[in-house]
Amino acid sequence: MWKIGAVAHRAKLCFSDPKKVIQRKVRHDVTITSNPADAGTSQGQPWWALYTRHQHEKTIATMLSAKGFEVFLPLYESTRRWKDRSKLLSLPLFPCYVFVRGELDRRLQIMTTPGIHMILCNGEHFATIPEDEIHTIRRTVEGPFRIEPHPFLKCGERVRVTRGALEGVEGILVRKKSSYRLVLSVDMVAQSVSIEIDANDVEPVIVRGVAASFPSGPPASVGTLAAAMQTSS
Repeated sequence: MWKIGAVAHRAKLCFSDPKKVIQRKVRHDVTITSNPADAGTSQGQPWWALYTRHQHEKTIATMLSAKGFEVFLPLYESTRRWKDRSKLLSLPLFPCYVFVRGELDRRLQIMTTPGIHMILCNGEHFATIPEDEIHTIRRTVEGPFRIEPHPFLKCGERVRVTRGALEGVEGILVRKKSSYRLVLSVDMVAQSVSIEIDANDVEPVIVRGVAASFPSGPPASVGTLAAAMQTSS
């Protein structure tokens, strides 16, 4: 039996725009595929999530891009080890999902693409992915962070990054062995990713209405979130 393990390394972003494409290298081995001539044409249009066949995400992204759609497929690099060998793979951060931006008047061209099962819906309407969630994921894969998939997480100690490349980004702080990780989620697809972060670079996010309960400011324990987590573990 093969023994399989995974260790996340560098992150990579597959981001395609229609028509002619060029490739350019940016810092930390992040590859972006884009078409600067068409930049901004789809700004303000919604993002949609496509549920795809397993392990066909990159092929589907390529086909949709060739049809003229703007596609977002965040990737990360993982080393898979077997008994007799190891291999560095580029894998989707959100398995079985590809994101597309634009109007859905061409949805027939989307649904006739081999490997696409459905466009995610919210009730009777197609579900849209908030721009800020896409922007946050893009910032993480473009930055110098160790990013990897994480079990979907909605509840926990919500924090805000106060410095560095992710300043202003909000997520849930969790402890993993001797380090801390910031969990970011795309709620509509119930998927999360996590990045390693210094606990000193985050501050608690106080839920609206809670601050009013503390006229003299929040309790001291809020300001020592990381220390409390370390003590409890």
